[in-house]
Amino acid sequence: MCSRTASRKSFSMRILGIDPGTRITGYGIIDVEGNRLRHVDNGIIKTRSSDVLPLRLKVIYDGLTAVLKEYSPEAVAVEQVFMAKNPRAALTLGHARGTAVLSAVNLDLEVLEYSALQVKSAVVGYGHASKQQVQQMVKALLNLPEVAQEDASDALAVAICHANSRKLKQAVNSSIRR
Repeated sequence: MCSRTASRKSFSMRILGIDPGTRITGYGIIDVEGNRLRHVDNGIIKTRSSDVLPLRLKVIYDGLTAVLKEYSPEAVAVEQVFMAKNPRAALTLGHARGTAVLSAVNLDLEVLEYSALQVKSAVVGYGHASKQQVQQMVKALLNLPEVAQEDASDALAVAICHANSRKLKQAVNSSIRR
């Protein structure tokens, strides 16, 4: 734990990205300093499809709460629910997203939401990029030895999107003040 704290001092912000899902919820943590991004950790929280939805949401909540307490991010970025062909699937996904948001706000953390289009644009530069393009760009931007697991890679992309959006917002605000 000491090495994490020591290496973090040079970075100005830690961001947790979350890709919510009721079967698999991905998470990715990055540190940001200026234009530099540093990978901290990523992983998934898996639920059992045989469990009832409330129990699966508890597993997601407990898993994300543990990640939040271990890594102490300053901001949490969550991918928004997209409108799926199946309204029931979108509603179920909304429950997982709400659980992710609740885990962060219960710890008094700022939560920002980004659409898949915004995430792809921020990471690849093209809003209709393929999943593989996003994964390869996440690998390159964070200097990872290999492509992260799909849901974890998506979560890292959400964190990168927030880092880039934050930098853009700061640049706009500083130019307005001049």
